[in-house]
Amino acid sequence: MSGVTVDFDAVVIGGGFYGAAISIYLAKQRKFKRVLLLERESSLLQRASYNNQARVHNGYHYPRSFTTAYRSRINLPKFVRDWPEAVKQDFTKLYAIARRNSKVTAKQFERFCREIGASIQPADAALRGLFEPRLIEDVFLVEEYAFDSTKLADWAERELKESGIRVRTSTRAKAVFKGEDTTLRVQLESSAGAAEQVACRYVFNCTYSGLNQVYGEFPGVRTELKQEITEMALMRMPTSLEGVGITVMDGPFFSMMPFPARGLHTLSHVRYTPHMHWLDQRGVDPYEKLRDYSRDSRVDRMVRDVGRYIPAVLDARHVDSLFEVKTVLVKNEGDDGRPILFEKHVELPGCYSVLGGKIDNIYDVLEKLDTEKFSCADDQEIIASGVING
Repeated sequence: MSGVTVDFDAVVIGGGFYGAAISIYLAKQRKFKRVLLLERESSLLQRASYNNQARVHNGYHYPRSFTTAYRSRINLPKFVRDWPEAVKQDFTKLYAIARRNSKVTAKQFERFCREIGASIQPADAALRGLFEPRLIEDVFLVEEYAFDSTKLADWAERELKESGIRVRTSTRAKAVFKGEDTTLRVQLESSAGAAEQVACRYVFNCTYSGLNQVYGEFPGVRTELKQEITEMALMRMPTSLEGVGITVMDGPFFSMMPFPARGLHTLSHVRYTPHMHWLDQRGVDPYEKLRDYSRDSRVDRMVRDVGRYIPAVLDARHVDSLFEVKTVLVKNEGDDGRPILFEKHVELPGCYSVLGGKIDNIYDVLEKLDTEKFSCADDQEIIASGVING
């Protein structure tokens, strides 16, 4: 490495929860001394990390994907342990099974929950009374939580500063190239149009919907991605539903969850939350498509359908809608699984792409990173140790 200038040990592209957590992991557990975190927005955790259902999964949502369900069941207590200030637990969470058009029966759902070790019990009469019995086969009381993304952002700001990580907001990575010896070169552009270039040992592309919008010698991800423009409705629920979260399974149904960042509930519907979709490709920027989208709300249709199953929802008030790009792996559309995408780009040594479908997937990413051998600027190998908040 003599004669080669390395500005950073690692450049992490994307300042959402995953990008922030990976940056902190590299600094604290892998002892990287010089880490640069880039975010195209004006502050961290403002896109998909905020504009989502804010659910900390415990496996119930994935009866057709045992692996995803089991990993969620294992990861939830870790997430509660590591981010207790961001987790909301003080609400009643119900899963209900529809009588018609569900891909799982009540007995199958109970058996599945026992198999993954998730707590489940019959709901009492008062809670069952929230539902239209002609449309609902059974109702279960479960353990599932919500998270406050603004508190996760506070954690990220604090830990990034304490770890000595340099954060650049309103800045995007335009391209990545091979540098001299084992270095990489990253071309940056600020929102004001100023351009510069930095050299590093490693690049971690954590841009979620923008994974394939980095150019130069970056090869793009091998895994086929689907992009969706989605609407998450924010609702003021009537008194009877204020302390309740509900998911009706499993198929063309819906969820309503507390959204702690706003003191409201999200309302999402399998048919009406996705507004449009396309297969991801280079040169088609999903964020530009979102920016140009008309954002006509479908909340009336959501409420009308949900109200058939839970009549009290008809008294809810629509306050706002969160429109965002959601990225899913095409190979998992059939089973609704949400594994992480973790690609090590052999064409561009030292460059990785990471995408997680759920917030608790962060542990799957960190376990993958634990198996990687990294070396810092003085050529000393860095060994993984501890946990992210340790």
